[in-house]
Amino acid sequence: MSIPEVFIRRPVATTLVMIGILLFGVAGYRNLPVSDLPNVDYPTINVKAGLPGANSDTMAAAVALPLEKQFSTIAGLDSMSSQNFLGNTSITLQFNLKRSIDGAAQDVQNAITQAAKQLPANMPSPPSISKVNPADQPVLNLALSSATLPLSDVDEYAETLIAQSISTVNGVAQVQVYGAAKFAVHVQLDPHELATRQIGIDDVNNALNGGNVNLPAGVLYGAQRAVTLQATGQLFKAVDYARLIVAYRNGSPVRMADLGRVVDGIENPYFATWYYAKDQPEGVRAIQLAISKQPGTNAVDVVNGVKAMLPTLQLQLPPSVQMSTLFDRSLTIRNSVDDVKFTLMLALILVILVIFLFLRNLSATVIPSLALPFSLVGTFAVMYLCGFSIDNLSLMPLNCSMSSLGRKPFGITP
Repeated sequence: MSIPEVFIRRPVATTLVMIGILLFGVAGYRNLPVSDLPNVDYPTINVKAGLPGANSDTMAAAVALPLEKQFSTIAGLDSMSSQNFLGNTSITLQFNLKRSIDGAAQDVQNAITQAAKQLPANMPSPPSISKVNPADQPVLNLALSSATLPLSDVDEYAETLIAQSISTVNGVAQVQVYGAAKFAVHVQLDPHELATRQIGIDDVNNALNGGNVNLPAGVLYGAQRAVTLQATGQLFKAVDYARLIVAYRNGSPVRMADLGRVVDGIENPYFATWYYAKDQPEGVRAIQLAISKQPGTNAVDVVNGVKAMLPTLQLQLPPSVQMSTLFDRSLTIRNSVDDVKFTLMLALILVILVIFLFLRNLSATVIPSLALPFSLVGTFAVMYLCGFSIDNLSLMPLNCSMSSLGRKPFGITP
């Protein structure tokens, strides 16, 4: 007894098997991730370190070299490249496909800890790691702008609220801020005033560091209560820094305002981004957020997770702050996959029409017409079990296999 005969003699069992294939195929299709291409991302980790004021040669010798020596001992490391700029170092580590991205990140963090003693002591912060490939394109770009609020306030919302909240979404590697406008107080000293009062730059620097402190003042214990002392020594505005005493000359205090101008501003006024829209053809200064995904994650799932959080974040922003989407990589992925799906459905209909034209029998055409979609749906269940995704490369072979299934059983040749 052949296999087809078994199914012909047992129609009830055959019907149950087909229903099971249909249910498992639909469930697999609904859970398959959507992507443009199959996921073959190598586990990649980017390490960044900063040393303000150091040139590229100093960054390479004092920062990049000690880190690279420790990274070279990590198992599964395929390639390592570094870029050194003025005050910054970026090291990209690529591991083989057998390494887990989380395990590799733990090894990299341990290597940074071991190299900490060899790094310069005046680094403002230890090196940081991110599970992202610098060459990979961001999956989503957002822009925050306001027509009334200062750009420094918009930057505060972007970095402390939006960026930190989006970083918690599953699959997000990092959120880069472009056009950052962090609030800062600038002291513009007059060399003539410094020379007249015989005050050096070091004296001004010591006055700024000593006059802007936020340290605990201690606790006073009594018989009935304890009082915590709070010293409001931290300065926030230019007017507070202007009153700061730098030194005493001839018994009189020399304040910061006597040595130059103290103004409110932003950290780096030479970096800026503009947001262009239909209602803003001339462009508006904005803070842009570039969201990158982790290697091995699905771009569409990451974008969906971020978009699900955006309405909640918008409610926490002032009404004067507008949040707009500049670029959404998931749209192009969905459009390309939808085109392949349409081609697949069109091919299915054409195959059924060709079978009907050759057989000239409606009842004989029904059987292959049902077999084709069932074989297609059953494939989705196997794809889900194998960890595949719905992408252009996986859908195109389905078109070819479906067409061959419609021709070969009936001896139809192209």
